[in-house]
Order: sequence, then structure tokens, then C-alpha cells
Amino acid sequence: MIANSSRTRKKIKKESFMQGVLALMFSQVFIKLLGLVYRWYLTNKEGFGDDGNAIYGAGYNIYALLLTISSIGVPNAVSKLISERVTLGDTKGAHRIFKIALATFAVIGLAGTLFLLIGAKALAGVMGMPEAEMVLVVLSPSLFFVAICSVFRGFFNGQSKIKVTANSQTLEQVFKTVFTIVVVELVVVFSGLNTPIMAAGATVATTLSTMLSFFYLMAYYKLHRRERITDVVFEGRSPVAKKTAMQIVKAILWVSIPMSLSAILTSINRNIDSFTVVRLLQKNLPYLEARRQYGILSGKVELLTGLPLSFNVAFATALVPAIAAARATGNMKKGVKRITFSLLTTVVIVLPCVVGMVVFADPILKLLFPNASDGAFIMQICVLATIFTAMEQTINGALQGLGKVFVPAAALTIGVLLKLILNYILVPIPTDVFPLGGAVGAAFATDVCHFVAFWIVFKVLQKTIHKKISFTKLMFKPLLASGMMALVSYGTLMLLRGIIAPKLATIIALIVAVIVYVLSILVLKVFSEEDIQMLPYGQKIYAILVRFGIYKQK
Repeated sequence: MIANSSRTRKKIKKESFMQGVLALMFSQVFIKLLGLVYRWYLTNKEGFGDDGNAIYGAGYNIYALLLTISSIGVPNAVSKLISERVTLGDTKGAHRIFKIALATFAVIGLAGTLFLLIGAKALAGVMGMPEAEMVLVVLSPSLFFVAICSVFRGFFNGQSKIKVTANSQTLEQVFKTVFTIVVVELVVVFSGLNTPIMAAGATVATTLSTMLSFFYLMAYYKLHRRERITDVVFEGRSPVAKKTAMQIVKAILWVSIPMSLSAILTSINRNIDSFTVVRLLQKNLPYLEARRQYGILSGKVELLTGLPLSFNVAFATALVPAIAAARATGNMKKGVKRITFSLLTTVVIVLPCVVGMVVFADPILKLLFPNASDGAFIMQICVLATIFTAMEQTINGALQGLGKVFVPAAALTIGVLLKLILNYILVPIPTDVFPLGGAVGAAFATDVCHFVAFWIVFKVLQKTIHKKISFTKLMFKPLLASGMMALVSYGTLMLLRGIIAPKLATIIALIVAVIVYVLSILVLKVFSEEDIQMLPYGQKIYAILVRFGIYKQK
């Protein structure tokens, strides 16, 4: 009876983990697609284009850096601390951590807002793009609201209520998309095709949507705050109750700062391009052309190459509390299984996206951005970083849950330094002299940055969990499936190009790519029976695959 009860609890935990992952994954994909919608609108909008993307991207990258400093590590840090208390049944301790974190990061968020508001002009001047000042001013209030939202999301994630986070992020992006289009259209009506004002108008949507997300999370908390976090009753006085508020703040910062460092370094990585690309390109190009090249890199290319990562954020987010809980209860066997499964799934999801973008870079840009379709080679080089970034993301989530919170930041620091050096070497070189020069050089430097960071955290993970994960075995079958997908889909594109319209041919070829890849994954049996069982309704899925003869009944 006890054994059965234990198995039931394990099953519930497993399904809770994967259901949370899937909820966040679908949310992130939907968010990225909505992001694609409004960026598609902006890029193709008369008066905006690559120039508008440059102004918008430069200002947004500075905002994102301050955002990471004030709040990005907070959800995972609070989630980890809450999850540890919840696992032990310490409800009061979990709530106390939440309340103190909320007050702390409200103050930090407000400080960030004031800094950005006051320093907007100086920051825009340092970037060499004074047009970005208005963008920074408009974005400044968002820092306060995002900092508070981050604490709420960490609180809910720590209780395995990841759907609340997913819903708030989806709501935020829906309003951001709608507001972007509405505000920019109003700007055009009242101010004409003024690119800097249009860029600032587009960022008004970010501020408004973060405010709405805050109101949603606050309303949900108030409606459900009487619910007990867990059915387990903590016996004895909570250890958290014995600590002073300052001790709890230190504990939160001790976890959140290292977690934030990785996000800060990622943002610094983008800001290296913001501060160097336009200036270095001007050694061989006029200012407007240098700004346009940066707009291609920071606008279309960064948007599209970031799309596959939306699938993967869910694993990185869900692994932190899951591994922390496994570690707190001494059940690391389950934790290791989740890590290896998540890493394999990351490769299976992201690798075909990377291969597809390399093969179809030019057709995709022409399909999505007919009014500004330049940048295929930049995209082909830049997207190579995505597979390493995705695996790095997943491993970082596992390492943070394992308590190795400084390792991801240290690894990325090395990568970012290499990126900075390579930018200064490659970007000033004209592309007609060296193919990896100019804006392409900045993209290649990003590849090197994330490959180095991934390899370091990969090796540390293996040592920490005392399990050798074969990189070749991890990549071989997904790479083979991706190769089959690329051959068939590109052949389809070549076959149809002279028969039907190029855009329709591209869409059909991409659909063929998805079908061929899924079939290849099944035929090659990339996932084991145990992997499939980890999915929600895994037994039913496996039974269907057995019925079709893909897997054998055991």
C-alpha cells in the first residue's frame, strides 16, 4: 500500500513537471509568434524598416540590460527557494520569502526606472545613436513593473503553478502586439513617417503591457492567497521564521545575483553589438548604411534566430525548482533523468530549426519581410549560435537547481570576452575582403561566444551529476533526421519554384520539412520508451506507436 502510494506521488510529480513544461512551452511559442507579428508589421511599415529596427533595437537592448540587473534572475531564485520550502511542507516560510522578495525588488525596480529615465540622453549618446533617447524614456516605467512581476512568477513557479506564469506572459504579449500596431498607426496619423517617433511609439506598448501583466498577477494572487501551498503540514517552527528580513534578503540575493549574472551577460553580449557594430562599421561605411546593417542584425535576424529558443525556455524554467526539489529530498536519480531527457528534447526541437534557417534563410526573409529582405548570410551565420544557446539554457537551469549558480555566469563571461575581442577584429573588415567581416563578423562572434559557454557548462554538468553524457550520441540521430529533412524539403522547393509562386513554394517546402522531420524522429527512434513515458499521457502515446509498429511491445 505504501509502495503504491509512493508510485502515485511519483507519477503526479512527473506529470506536473511535464505539464508545466508544455504549458510554458506553448505560451513561449505563442509569445514569439506574436512578437514575429508586430516585428513583421514594423519592418514592413513604410518609414520604419531596418532603420527603425536599429533605433528600436539599440534602445531596447539597453532596457533589457537594466531589466536583467533588476529582475531577470528573480523568478528562478524565488522559485528555487519557494520550491525547497514547499517540498518540506513549510508554507509559512515560503510566504515570508515571497513577501520580503516583493518589497526588495519593488525598490530595486523603482531605482532602475529612475536611472533609465534620468540617464536616457547620456546612454543614447554613448551608443552613438541619439535617436534612441525617446525609446529609453518611454521604456523606463516597465523596469518597476517587471521587477514586481518577476517575484510573483517565481512564487507561482515554486509551487509548480507554471501555468500562471505562462498565462501572464501570454496576456502581456497579446496586448504588446495590439498596442504596438495601434500606437504606431496613431503616431503616423499625427506625426507622419518620423522613424524615431515611430520607434518610441512602438515601445509604449511594452510599458502598457507590463502594467497589465502586473495587474493580472496581483489579481490572481489575491483570489488564491487563501489556498494552502501544499497538503503537507510542516512539523515544528519554520526555520525561515527564525531569520531576520535582512538575512532572507541576503539569501534571495545570494541565489538571484548569480542567476541574474547569466542573463546580464547575455544582455551585455547583445549590447556589445549595440555599442560597437555601428561605430566599427563606420570605418568603411557611411552612418546610415552602418545603422541599417545593425538594424538587420538586431531586428530581423535576432528575432528569427531567437524563435527556436522559445520552445526551450520552458525546460530551463521548470528544471530549476524540479532539480532543487529532487536535491532537497535526496532523490537525485529522478533529477538526473529529467536533466538528460530535457537536454535530448532541446536538441530534437532546436536543431531542425537551425538547419531549416540555414537552408531557407533567403526564402524565409523574402516571405516575411518583402519590403526589407536583406540579411540572409548574416542570418545563416547567426543562427548557428542558437543550438548552443539552447543547450546552454537547459544545462544552466539544471546547474542552478543543483546549486552551481556561479558556473553559468563564469562560462558566459569567457564567451562574452571572446565575443568582444572578435567584434573589434572582424567587424571593421569589409565583407568583400573577408566573408566573416562587417555585421557577419558580429554574428560569427556570437557563435563562438555561445559554443564556448555551452562546452564549459556541459563538462561541469557531467562532473556534477557523475554521469557521462555523450555529445556525439546526443546529436547524431537528431542531426541525421535534420539532414533528411533538409534534403527532401529543399528538393521540394527547387521542384516547385518554377511551377508556382516562390512564396507559396516556400510555405509548402517548410510544411514538408516538418512532416519529414517528425517521421524521421519516429523511424530513427530518437526517444526511448522511458523518454516517452515521461510525457503527459506517455503510456497512451507509446501504445499508439506500438500499434503502428514503430516501437515493440515490452
